[in-house]
Amino acid sequence: MTNLIDIKGVTHAYKTPNGPLPVLDNLTLSVPEGEFAAVVGPSGCGKSTLTRLVTGLMKPDQGEVWLHGQRVTSPRRTVGMAFQNPVLLEWRTILDNVILPLEIVAGSMSRRAREDRAMELLQLVGLDGFEHKRPSELSGGMRQRASLCRAIVHKPEVLIMDEPFGALDAFTREDLWQTMHQLRAQEPFTAVLITHDLRESVYLGDQVIVLSGRPATTQFVMDVDYPQAGGLREIDGLYTSQCAEMLATLRDQIKIAQGRQPEAAH
Repeated sequence: MTNLIDIKGVTHAYKTPNGPLPVLDNLTLSVPEGEFAAVVGPSGCGKSTLTRLVTGLMKPDQGEVWLHGQRVTSPRRTVGMAFQNPVLLEWRTILDNVILPLEIVAGSMSRRAREDRAMELLQLVGLDGFEHKRPSELSGGMRQRASLCRAIVHKPEVLIMDEPFGALDAFTREDLWQTMHQLRAQEPFTAVLITHDLRESVYLGDQVIVLSGRPATTQFVMDVDYPQAGGLREIDGLYTSQCAEMLATLRDQIKIAQGRQPEAAH
C-alpha cells in the first residue's frame, strides 16, 4: 500500500524568550493512502504541531514531510482541515460556507456545480433542508457536520482533524463518529485525527499512533482490529472484550508517555 503521508526524522523546537522549546524529536511515521490515522499522546506533546507540518503551515527544523510523493515546503491547497471550533462564517448560509473551498481552489467551476457538490455532502450528513440557514441557527453538532462537509467538498488529498469533536456532548460526539464512517464509505479519503479520546481513536482509526512526552517521537503504533459487520463499525463494538484490550494497551502507552509507568512494566 502506498503511503500518502511520510514524516521522516522530523525535529522541531519553538523559539521562546527563555531559549528553544523542543517539541518533536526525530519523529518518523507514515499514513497509507486511504487510511485513517488517529494520533494520541500527552497534552502539549506536539500533536497540533504535527498537523501544521503536514499542511505546510510550518517547516521543521530538521527532517522532511512528504505528501503524495512530494516534499511539503509550503501550504498545500489540497489539504482539508477541521477544528474543534467549526469557524463557520455567520454572514454566509450553510451552503455558502460549504462551497467556500471550491471558490478558492476551483475557480473555473460553475456556481451550479459547486452547489450540487455541496448539497451531495449536506444530504449525506443529514443537513439537507438547512442549507439556507445561518450558522447561529444550527446546533453545535449540526455546525460541526457542516464544517466536515466544507473540509472535504474539494476532495482533498488528506483531511486533517484537530480534535473536531472535543467540545461536543457525548451523544452528539458518538453520532458524529458514525457520520465520519458514512462519509468515508461514500467519499473515501485519507485522514489524520488529533484526539485525547482513546475510544474515539479506536472507533475511527485504522491505526492509532501514540506520541511520547515532549519532545515527542513515535512511541507506539497500533493497528486497529475493530469488530464490525457489514463494512461499518457500530458503537456497540467499543464494549467488546476485543476493544477493551486495545483501549487497555493504549492507556498503558499513555502512562508511559506521561512518565507514570516504566516501559518495562508494559
